[in-house]
Amino acid sequence: MNRALRAAVMGVLLLSPVALSACSAGQVAQTAEQNRDKVGGEANIGALAIRQAHLAYPVSGTYQEGADARLVVAIANGGQTDDTLVSITGEDFRSAEVTGTGAAASSAPASGAPASPSADAGLNIPIPANSNVYIGGDGPLVTLSGLSQAYGPGQTMDVTMDFQRAGEVTVEVLVGVATRDLPRGEPFDFSEQRAEGSDAGAVD
Repeated sequence: MNRALRAAVMGVLLLSPVALSACSAGQVAQTAEQNRDKVGGEANIGALAIRQAHLAYPVSGTYQEGADARLVVAIANGGQTDDTLVSITGEDFRSAEVTGTGAAASSAPASGAPASPSADAGLNIPIPANSNVYIGGDGPLVTLSGLSQAYGPGQTMDVTMDFQRAGEVTVEVLVGVATRDLPRGEPFDFSEQRAEGSDAGAVD
């Protein structure tokens, strides 16, 4: 590539971000957006960033219809004002309740065992300014009760989070996968299959 052509290509690459930003000028900005990666759902609304939203891996391998599931999600408040997670709703479960604190995370129901709902009908989970809250981790435990159908690892459901100040945002929550090696069955013996095939083809 000669020097003049190389300079022209570099000029196009450098000007592209400017052109793209100019094209978006005047459009109404999105107040909330969601994405999903291999770990869980992501969303942004106002000063809040929601990351790695997923359900704990079902101990039995699958959540049965009507079962309860523990929600795991990190919420970061990058603003200067406190907020509160008021409620979590969705069409794929009956209700969401605070069922404990982070110290009891390992014993939270995750395979269909009934949860013990909190006395408060709302969640009312504080999301302080300039801080992170880990639901299902070091923070409060939230259980989604009464799943509408069976769910296995890798499947998703839409969950709507309602914040007192930031408003509502819908997150695509991923059903978690196992974080440890699962027991494997007996390995298939190919040599035995070949031996059986040889016996069958032998002529008496």
